[in-house]
Amino acid sequence: MMYPERFSNLPAHAWPRLRALLDAHEGGGTPIHMTIGEPKHAFPAWVTDVIAENAAGFNSYPANDGTPRLRGAIAGWIKRRYGVDVDADTQVMPLNGTREGLYNAVMATCPEMKNGRKPAILMPNPFYQVYMIAAISGAADPVMVPATRETGHLPVFASLPEDVLNRTTAAYICSPANPQGAVATRAYWTDLIALAEKYDFKIFADECYSEIYRDTPPVGALQVAQEVGADPDRVVIFHSLSKRSNLPGLRSGFVASGANTMREIKQLRNYAGAPLPLPLQAASAAVWDDEAHVAENRALYIEKYEVADRILGNVPGYQSPEAGFFLWLPVEDDEAAALKLWRETGVRVLPGGYLAQSVNGENPGKHYIRVAMVAPKEETTRGIEAIRRCLYPE
Repeated sequence: MMYPERFSNLPAHAWPRLRALLDAHEGGGTPIHMTIGEPKHAFPAWVTDVIAENAAGFNSYPANDGTPRLRGAIAGWIKRRYGVDVDADTQVMPLNGTREGLYNAVMATCPEMKNGRKPAILMPNPFYQVYMIAAISGAADPVMVPATRETGHLPVFASLPEDVLNRTTAAYICSPANPQGAVATRAYWTDLIALAEKYDFKIFADECYSEIYRDTPPVGALQVAQEVGADPDRVVIFHSLSKRSNLPGLRSGFVASGANTMREIKQLRNYAGAPLPLPLQAASAAVWDDEAHVAENRALYIEKYEVADRILGNVPGYQSPEAGFFLWLPVEDDEAAALKLWRETGVRVLPGGYLAQSVNGENPGKHYIRVAMVAPKEETTRGIEAIRRCLYPE
């Protein structure tokens, strides 16, 4: 039998690798899971009521573009959050999980050739794995750009050689960043947009962690694009209810951009998409309309930032996250640290190297572990205390 060669050399995914590393060993205590970024705070109690009230919608195929009610709620949220007017009919599309949009954006909008050459798609390193697979699926070269302490944990795409930029069709950027929690500033977005306009590529802005922050809301890519007068088709933003509203199982997000870009994205969805069921669209619209639960959720994460700062604040190399819900903690060796922590304390974390790729022999995640602060405060505190005792003894 024959299978696609383009996927034949993929590294093992993070979760099978983690199980292979840890599961053969007995944990050193009651397990505390701090690996996956799956929110554990309560979602709004009324969500299930909205789904039940609209349950008859399970008897109908949902429209590919989403209901007018949901598109309108998303457009309204973008206006309130970023001050940007988008047309609900032509510039917004609900997603069946944001990963769908992040993957399909390449297939829908990136050309097969650029300047007579194989295209390149840029992404930070470490990165969300779907970026790499989308590039490979789109017959492009995934170009990993270091996002390290030296770069402020955000990629400096302008540092790339001109021959790479000349064949670049898109650049993925995550702000707030997974895993480091770094936030792209207005100046960062302005420079990136200018670079994209100079070399004619799109910006795929993964902003799924935008509503989890300390005090100042992170500036958005579409917001800055409007401020600098950029072509609205240049920037494509992706958002999710998973983190904002503790609804990872709802599989509900959206993509928004200029009308021309969205026309291409919608056309692909017509043939290959999986639109969100109508009762879930009704619930999503209600959730985008409500900010009270978002503020309550954010307050819980702020408490956990304070816990982490108190317990780990004097650890050499510790950087308190600006936003998001991960700690990116320095260690000598990521796998050795994760295994030691599991065997001695029962805390499970993710080796940082599993979120990155080696480039020129260097894996920028190798000397970090990612710690997800998604559990309730008490459990998170126990986990962080165990990490401190085990990996950073006084």
